[in-house]
Amino acid sequence: MDQIKIGNFIKERRKEKNITQEDLAEKLYITDRAISKWERGLCLPDAATMPLLCKILDITINDLFSGEKVDMKNNEKILEENLLTMTKLKEQKDKELLLLEIVIGIIVSITLFTCIMIASFVDMKQWIRIIIIIAGILQFIIGMFYGLRIEQIAGYYECNNCHHKYVPTYKSVFLAMHVNRTRYLKCPKCGKRTWSKKKVL
Repeated sequence: MDQIKIGNFIKERRKEKNITQEDLAEKLYITDRAISKWERGLCLPDAATMPLLCKILDITINDLFSGEKVDMKNNEKILEENLLTMTKLKEQKDKELLLLEIVIGIIVSITLFTCIMIASFVDMKQWIRIIIIIAGILQFIIGMFYGLRIEQIAGYYECNNCHHKYVPTYKSVFLAMHVNRTRYLKCPKCGKRTWSKKKVL
């Protein structure tokens, strides 16, 4: 998927419709800086924005992903190619997020350990020692909250009983017993609790 090509296509269609970046941003309830980034190929519109953007520019989502008006004869083939590309991008993004989860876990753990060591072995007033320990614990809790959120949304879990693939709620992930990224979860399809593995596409 060529972001530069897609950006140029958005720009061309916008100009054909005699719409400024500011006007388009207003219609999409976003900033004109976001439009500028799309048109320069720095990023893509998010999924929630795409349908309205396509409606305004009078194109299909398949046209948008292709960076050009798609000939109806090749529509199905190009649609399949775009879906495959999007699947690969999602898989890559999920892997990056799960790697970020590990990095966050390591950083907050090291920071907590460092705070405890400093508070234990450095001569200081008692109230400073308490503040250092509390700061270490707070950053650890916040880091774990974000790490768990990443684990919840990146990829999916697969039921060990019926092999249904699903994304559980944050609460169920938080409360579930786990070993690494395998959690004891209730499958929304079969209703059974099994050790479900975290997977990416």
